[in-house]
Amino acid sequence: MARGEDGQVRKLIAFDQDTFDKLKQLGRDQMLGLQDLADEAFMDLLEKHGVPADLKDALRRSAAEDDATAARERKDKPSNRPKTRARPKRKQRSRISA
Repeated sequence: MARGEDGQVRKLIAFDQDTFDKLKQLGRDQMLGLQDLADEAFMDLLEKHGVPADLKDALRRSAAEDDATAARERKDKPSNRPKTRARPKRKQRSRISA
């Protein structure tokens, strides 16, 4: 595996001429380089398949899963409190004075 600066992995990717021309034009339109377009594309691909992009994202997802699991457990767990029925309110008797 070829390694670039800062531990980056470098790979050679082949495009057909039409695709490469479209990518170059998109880069010009967006004022981005081919590397920026590739970074964005691969991040979108990872997100699509549910792979966390970085440690911060992984921790955020893990915390959300823990919260969802705890909520399900609270919902499924029977409470220790005795169930009480709501008592209907009694009608007040009117007092008739004589």
